[in-house]
Amino acid sequence: MKTYQNIEFDLENNVGTVWLNRPDKHNAINAEMISEIINVFSEIDVMPDVRVAVLRGKGKSFCAGADLNYMKGIAKFDFEENYQDSLNLAKAFKTIYNCKKPTIAVVHGAAIGGANGLLAACDFVYCTNETKFAFSEVKLGIAPATISPYVIKRIGEYVARNLMLTGKRFLGQDAERYRLVNKSMDPEQLESYVNTIIKHLMTSGPEAMAICKELIANISNTYDFEDSLEYTAKIIAELRASKEGQEGMAAFLDKRKPNWVKE
Repeated sequence: MKTYQNIEFDLENNVGTVWLNRPDKHNAINAEMISEIINVFSEIDVMPDVRVAVLRGKGKSFCAGADLNYMKGIAKFDFEENYQDSLNLAKAFKTIYNCKKPTIAVVHGAAIGGANGLLAACDFVYCTNETKFAFSEVKLGIAPATISPYVIKRIGEYVARNLMLTGKRFLGQDAERYRLVNKSMDPEQLESYVNTIIKHLMTSGPEAMAICKELIANISNTYDFEDSLEYTAKIIAELRASKEGQEGMAAFLDKRKPNWVKE
């Protein structure tokens, strides 16, 4: 794993943690951070030692949105330069969304603008009650375009209109009510709760989870109902015959833990 300038990567007990690491800037997004996020999640995909990926922010905030100097620079871009920059940002969200490992965003402090694309692309999102959220793009005369596919999947069209058109700020418990996050809680509960989720994920077959993520994405985005019949039948047939599937079913019948579960 390479060394990064705007993020950090830690690996402990099969949990790979990606830290947004610009605490003096509240982890504001710049072009370099975007490229590093793409790189690290692409690496996580092929790292056998990583079974769960966690995305967090160093310092007082998860992520305060776009960096001011970055915004000053792109304000001078022509259309083609803006398009290529936006395409790279969209790729960062897609790389997280398509990650083969279960992904968890742990959010505190603030999640503004593009930060909501980072968290919405994850499988699970947990935050503190005091966390401030906003889709503030409209206040700048722009739109939350590249984050919208992931956010709208989470919160739906009706809530997206409410939050994206007003750009209003809201707190963690409202984010849970809007379904932007899975659960909001007091700060002292957060670490214990996230660890409990990780423990649950560690008892699931790693390959089965990767296929399950692909299955959910394909059923949601690609296959119509008729096409899904053949596709889903092939998936379960392949998994039943796989080494992991055979081990999992044998363990169940033998009333023991499968070999991917650590004692």
